[in-house]
Amino acid sequence: MRTPVPTVPTPLVDVEVATAPRRSASPPVVLASTGPVFGPGGDALDTAWTERGEFTGEAGETTEVPDGSGTRVLGTGAGRPADWRRAGAALTRVLAELSEKRSQRVTADVLLPDDVDAAQVRALVLGLLLGGYRFRVTARDAPALPGTVRLVVSDLGYAEVLAAEAARAAEAAAATALARDLANTPSNVKDPQWLAATAAKLADRVPGLSATVRDEKWLASRGFGGVLAVGGGSERPPRFLELVWKPAQPRPESPHVVLVGKGITFDTGGISIKPADGMHLMRTDMAGGGAVISAVLTVARRALPVRVTALVPIAENHVSGSAYRPGDVVRHHGGTTTEVTNTDAEGRMVLADALAYAVGDLAPDVLVDVATLTGAMKVSLGLRTGGLFATSDDLAERITSAGEHVGEAWWRMPLLDEHADAVRSDVADVRQCPPGPGGVTAALFLREFTAGLPWAHLDIAGPARATEDYDEVVEGATGFAARTLVTLVETYTR
Repeated sequence: MRTPVPTVPTPLVDVEVATAPRRSASPPVVLASTGPVFGPGGDALDTAWTERGEFTGEAGETTEVPDGSGTRVLGTGAGRPADWRRAGAALTRVLAELSEKRSQRVTADVLLPDDVDAAQVRALVLGLLLGGYRFRVTARDAPALPGTVRLVVSDLGYAEVLAAEAARAAEAAAATALARDLANTPSNVKDPQWLAATAAKLADRVPGLSATVRDEKWLASRGFGGVLAVGGGSERPPRFLELVWKPAQPRPESPHVVLVGKGITFDTGGISIKPADGMHLMRTDMAGGGAVISAVLTVARRALPVRVTALVPIAENHVSGSAYRPGDVVRHHGGTTTEVTNTDAEGRMVLADALAYAVGDLAPDVLVDVATLTGAMKVSLGLRTGGLFATSDDLAERITSAGEHVGEAWWRMPLLDEHADAVRSDVADVRQCPPGPGGVTAALFLREFTAGLPWAHLDIAGPARATEDYDEVVEGATGFAARTLVTLVETYTR
């Protein structure tokens, strides 16, 4: 019997590092930087064909050498990590096409230059694993994955170093892929209970990681008015997910990091209903929650010596007779009241409850929330850069550096205090959608629930979804922020 969605998590290509090619593998893949300047194996090629400009070595450029040997050349451009990610993604897509065409798993041995560095190998592996990611719900069997890709380097000692880097990159890719899986899952399957239960099931497989799922009765008893208001219009009630990683030997100087992810499993906009065009994409409106879930699973699998708690308030924002309304006043966990002015600004309503719970119940040292929160960030930064708001320069620098390390771009936005008064309400403590720059005022609203703690708000409304394939990103949910969060936590272990 077919399952309603593909297996979660989606299988990815296997990558290994060795000092010699396989005898049974396909002809090798020879790398070339811009020029082209060929790496190992290039001296055996008849390169006269390159003089015709058919191959330049630009990043991601790939072609079969026209000598009948079957050897493939792959461009790595200027050699930046982004170039190597693009190259890996291009290669794995070619291998996937060949595997489907031949109805068998096509393997590849990639001949690495002796001067390849760890950052380049990490980027190449990320591209190889994520570039071929596909999430499809069809009547056909899923196409076979390509066979194992072997990265060949001549020095045994260095091969061991690179193998460790490749394994680390594979963990990061798996975190991204799982975040994509959760966001891509259609909302007729992915209701709040499914998302919470799926995350809890995955957490149960990781030693030392605990999961607790709270239902609507618990939410009511604890005063989570924001989550209940947003979820009140749906027949499928809200949930609150808490994942706790407590390392056996935490570093005494490491903080307790609390990650909060928006978990709106579908967003109609509520009574302030969205236009029909594009509404189908709202199955990915819990991309922030998916990134947080994936990140803490990876942190726990790696047994990082930092205490981390992940909170995901989960709800569907639907239209019905029980939906919340503009003009309502909602009381959040902890007592703060919010005047509702737009029911399509539901993300900040559920995040406010979770932030207040973190502050009041968990004693965090660092707070980070992640959400597809505002269209304003898409206008400001486009579709490939996340918006970063932070109350701490140190935290902002850690997040930016973590993103650079894993190939996710962040741009720090200002928390403009001249707009802080706009968050105040005449009938409640705060106003949900104050006038002013939308991304900034949304962040200022959330800041009201952080009690002055070091806090960062990551608005991923732009990069959480892709309308086309590029680099290691594929159309659909991107899994953006998951890798950054893992690396952020890792910085507190150094």
